[in-house]
Amino acid sequence: MAVLTRTPATLDAMLRGLPDVWTEATEGPGTWSPYVVLGHLIHGEKADWMPRLAIILEHGPDRPFDPLDREAQLREGHEKPLATLLDEFSVWRRENLERLRGLNLQPAQLELVGTHPALGRVTVRQLLATWTAHDLGHILQVSRVMARRFKQEVGPWAAYLSVMKQRKPPRKAACSQEWPPYVVCCLAAAWVRSSLW
Repeated sequence: MAVLTRTPATLDAMLRGLPDVWTEATEGPGTWSPYVVLGHLIHGEKADWMPRLAIILEHGPDRPFDPLDREAQLREGHEKPLATLLDEFSVWRRENLERLRGLNLQPAQLELVGTHPALGRVTVRQLLATWTAHDLGHILQVSRVMARRFKQEVGPWAAYLSVMKQRKPPRKAACSQEWPPYVVCCLAAAWVRSSLW
């Protein structure tokens, strides 16, 4: 849980108090700003990680997870200030991790199986590892979007900055296959083995 615990403070340190030009920046049409990423993370806290864990613990593979709308935050608009979203994310994450600790999951429970609506059978261990990898992917995404605001300003130094190089077409979200699945699985397995989730 070490990484999951740190994500709200990491995003808070990166984003709080910045002008909108930083938090509303995107990589182009159909991509997400740091503000939208934060809304997505809050939606995940409400509808993804702990609700799906509860389904596995209560129903096993017999009840598939509810499908997750990965773009729900786009329909919520921009009514809330960024500082409010940062606070909300922090509260949701703290409460979810308190619930997770309270479950006192044992090693055998990490192998319990649930049913993802698109991926099929998944384990508690995979769900928790994906939660961690998902956080890190979005931190990477926010950093990349912010750095690329300076693509023109850095001039010739862009050749030395890997973050400025467009290796793939921009994606809507870090969780939409930005990393090849085998990389995510390897990273997630390493984090679980080292108890960092």
